[in-house]
Amino acid sequence: MTPAFRRILLKLSGEALAGDGGFGISPTVIRAIAEEIRDVHAVGVEIGIVIGGGNVIRGVAAASQGMDRASADYMGMLASIINGLALQDALEKIGLSTRVLSALEIPAVCELYIRRRAMRHMEKGRVVIFAGGTGNPYFSTDTAAALRAAEIHAEVVLKATKVDGVYSADPEKDENARRYERLSYMEVLQKSLAFMDQAAIALCRENDLPIVVFDMAVPGNIRKVVAGESVGTRVGE
Repeated sequence: MTPAFRRILLKLSGEALAGDGGFGISPTVIRAIAEEIRDVHAVGVEIGIVIGGGNVIRGVAAASQGMDRASADYMGMLASIINGLALQDALEKIGLSTRVLSALEIPAVCELYIRRRAMRHMEKGRVVIFAGGTGNPYFSTDTAAALRAAEIHAEVVLKATKVDGVYSADPEKDENARRYERLSYMEVLQKSLAFMDQAAIALCRENDLPIVVFDMAVPGNIRKVVAGESVGTRVGE
């Protein structure tokens, strides 16, 4: 396979690690994700990963129940570091060299995020896991993914979800919802399609970063996207 992209940023939700349980980390699920990543790495693609913490705590949800928003968001960042360490363990068990780089300084368990260090790790063939969001409350991990992708000069943001693309409405609630194959950044903003927050979309637009939204649960989908096949929904100019 000749990859269509040489450097990618994969955005994983924390919920994806929980499997059907909806909470915590499923060893079976995380190993399957690691194997998908290994298949893409094997064809020479440099991989950065931003991972969320929603399987442990979601800042927005906690804030809506009365918790201070900043405190809730910092808890979410710590949850994403837990997930990053779990994914690192799964990747290294199948032979991939990895580094977890955190926006929050926790030297006992991971490196502090430094842009040039991250790029050097990737150039050496290591999978880099970006944890801790942006290091700031009030910013989602989607925004962190767009930011890190721009910083490391990734060629595409791969947004792994539980559905096979972007729909005009929630397909589980609206049987008339239709899936888009292609969208422009402006269409996403004008239609208020909520698969990523507006700050993340704006960052991708400003840096001409295409986004591919696809179903992570389908085996081989990451490899298909990297090969340039038409999978999910592509967002770009």
